[in-house]
Amino acid sequence: MIAIVGATATGKSDAAIALAQEFGGEIVSIDSRYLYRGLDIGTAKPTPGERAIVPHHLIDILDPTDDYSLALFQRDAFRTVEGIMARGSLPILAGGSPLYVRAVLEGWRIPEAPPDPAFRAEMESLAESEGNEFLHQRLQKIDPTAAERILPQNVRRVIRALEIHHLTGQRMTDLEGKDPPDWDILTIGLHIERTLLHERIDARVNAMLENGLAEEVQHLLDAGVPADCTAMRSIGYQEVVPYLQGEYDAVEMAQRIKFATHRYVRHQLTWLRKTPNIQWIDRLSEDFDSTLSNMVRDHIQK
Repeated sequence: MIAIVGATATGKSDAAIALAQEFGGEIVSIDSRYLYRGLDIGTAKPTPGERAIVPHHLIDILDPTDDYSLALFQRDAFRTVEGIMARGSLPILAGGSPLYVRAVLEGWRIPEAPPDPAFRAEMESLAESEGNEFLHQRLQKIDPTAAERILPQNVRRVIRALEIHHLTGQRMTDLEGKDPPDWDILTIGLHIERTLLHERIDARVNAMLENGLAEEVQHLLDAGVPADCTAMRSIGYQEVVPYLQGEYDAVEMAQRIKFATHRYVRHQLTWLRKTPNIQWIDRLSEDFDSTLSNMVRDHIQK
């Protein structure tokens, strides 16, 4: 199996498509935002044309209001990979959502604790009244390791970590472990120097806005998707909603999306660097295509 990982805007999808064409592969998305139907422009989701070139999996499988979890994604990813292998094709995982990447590649044991709606409602109310940082500080006191890897803005995951402690009396990280899947995995990380990466991100945000991101968000809202649901809390979408409500102008909206994406990239890289056995290559090097192809060919033939 091949895994193509890296920060936002490093060209993972293009690289995965090229490899799938060359080696007879199928792509498994490990991007948490690609799961949701209707979130296309702001996620830089592969286009229908790109997805027609080679099979793609775990894209557009949820409505924006559907409940989903890391455990369910891991289950679906394992089943999808096994199905691809059974067909004699090469599974190519591609994405940059750190928890999803590591949960699959490292075989995380994910704590089983049923949802507690009353507790969640209480925590959501606290986050709304006191702010995300307040809730995150509570997690830091209970489970500093979990707090380190979960951003304060990811209120849903902060609440889940608090919920596990509430239900079990144990820290989420104490209940976790690893059962690595029995796959021969080559994990390739795509690297771009940070200044150049920020330039690519900013250009992509500009393109998203020109291509109708605000209109996409308005369409979702008009269709009844709540502005505070998990999908709409994604970077890009959560910044557009206040713009549509007249809280700030288009220039500030663009700057907020860019700043949030830069911050998320730092989070991505922090956690991807902790993923074992990644072989990093320069995405902008002149010989990138041949280097990538040779790495995969050597892995398959060894």
